[in-house]
Amino acid sequence: MLARTCLALALLLALPALADEAKKTPTPKELLAKSSPAEWRTPDPKNLVYMDLPQGHVVIELAQDWSPEHAANIRTLIREHYFDGTQVIRVQDNFVTQWGDPDGDDKKKAKSLGSAKETLPPEFTRKGGKYAFTPLPDGDVYAPEVGFSDGFPVARDAKAGEAWIAHCYGTVGVARDTGAETGNGSSLYAIIGQAPRNLDRNLAVAGKVLKGMDLLSAYPRGGEPMGFYDKPEQRVTIRSVRLAADVPEAERTPIQVLRTDSKTFAALVEAKRNRKDDFYTRPAGKIDLCNINVPVRDPSKKS
Repeated sequence: MLARTCLALALLLALPALADEAKKTPTPKELLAKSSPAEWRTPDPKNLVYMDLPQGHVVIELAQDWSPEHAANIRTLIREHYFDGTQVIRVQDNFVTQWGDPDGDDKKKAKSLGSAKETLPPEFTRKGGKYAFTPLPDGDVYAPEVGFSDGFPVARDAKAGEAWIAHCYGTVGVARDTGAETGNGSSLYAIIGQAPRNLDRNLAVAGKVLKGMDLLSAYPRGGEPMGFYDKPEQRVTIRSVRLAADVPEAERTPIQVLRTDSKTFAALVEAKRNRKDDFYTRPAGKIDLCNINVPVRDPSKKS
């Protein structure tokens, strides 16, 4: 009798601890460990860009379905080795890292674009059509609706029939002059700071960095206005830029992206919206589009 009473008392005392444990939000590592192979996608090698810098390797996925003409022009520039030897010319704190021809604004000195086009239609938004879209449950300041499409952070206005990739951390955009058609992909930038969403629908988005943001965000900031380097020796020279499709399969960077229409991604978003553990005692209950990082992994090292 006494033993049963002690057992009942022990269980009763354990209930609050068990309840607290049940309330704890699973970590991203725990959620990803339970993901299935079908929840991961391997990007098309034709849309993967390898940029080799003295400090390491950057992998960019082109937004083929969102800016097809810019993607095609960038492929031409890459295959004709335009970017080889160009430089990181600008790093503006809390804003962007930009690369291209340092003499690109001087027609007499500028590097030839080869057979690439000098001007392109301004693919700032995507008009109509069908595309995958996983909406976020919370509101947005810049658009009626936001979510993800094949791993890209997307905003859209259903009434206007248009959608666009948002300028979140890691987004790769096409630099341009004042004219809307002057962005041809010969100079690109990556967002390295707080999301400048005011740029949305004002520049074409070329893609997103999947690997190497630690390099692009760590370069010294430029001293000139807008973060341009004032001395040539400050610039970082790009060793080479290639398409994964042009690299032997055995030499490609193994990489997979979590599908943003998967159950695991939905669980990750919800866990971040309503995080509760020993540190977070008050969940936010909301999340911003650019506050979500889409997981990327090396499939050869997955657990």
